[in-house]
Amino acid sequence: MNDSPLTALAVRAVGVEKQFATKGGTVNALAGVDLEVVAGEFVSLIGPSGCGKSTLMRLIADLDQPTGGEIEVFGKTAARARQDQDYGIAFQQAGLLPWRTVEANIALPLELHGIAKKERAARVAELAAMVGLSDFTSHYPDQLSGGMQQRVAIARALAEDAKLLLMDEPFGALDEMTRERMQTELARIASETGAAVVFVTHSIPEAVFLSERVVVMSARPGRISQIVDVPLGDARTEQLREAPEFFDRVTAVREALHGAPVERANER
Repeated sequence: MNDSPLTALAVRAVGVEKQFATKGGTVNALAGVDLEVVAGEFVSLIGPSGCGKSTLMRLIADLDQPTGGEIEVFGKTAARARQDQDYGIAFQQAGLLPWRTVEANIALPLELHGIAKKERAARVAELAAMVGLSDFTSHYPDQLSGGMQQRVAIARALAEDAKLLLMDEPFGALDEMTRERMQTELARIASETGAAVVFVTHSIPEAVFLSERVVVMSARPGRISQIVDVPLGDARTEQLREAPEFFDRVTAVREALHGAPVERANER
């Protein structure tokens, strides 16, 4: 990791505000959001519906612009980071092109940026192996399960060696068993790649299982009410789900969502 002041942070948000004009008047979606995500760190955003979790994600991704404040991604403006392909993004729907195979879907960002065919094929093979789909590269999306489709979407998001993954409820549409398997896979992939992850979820256990810190947001206008540390180590295995310390952190996040002060909560 480069430890210079600019690149040690994957994301830096300072005084971020977002307002939307509607027929009924102005809606304050975000107010005074300050957040830092260290390179290589896994951070989840959680809060009630409408609190601005996805809005904040979109601002980081430069899919929308803040009304006030500023956002930096690896020391750059969000717009510059998007142009430089510094991050990958995955949504609740995998968004795969149905007429392209798994291999071709993963390769799409590389094609768009003119990567040579031989280099592209090697990178796709590496990513397919990473997400456990080496035997399915010639399949089409409608031949895959929902969990497999999401693995393709994650591989595509990582195609250009992104050091930041932005994920907006990517497992929200999956059944519980598949969702837990995907959480384990994502924890492994994030560890192997060293990518920072900003992950939006409504699930407290999911946030705790995956994250080093859980950012708890208040109802609209969205503010960061507490940040709960999750010191559960790097090995996020299935056994962790039954550990007392896991349930302790689940309780801590639940209490933070209900407005109670949380022991060891850490606001940066």
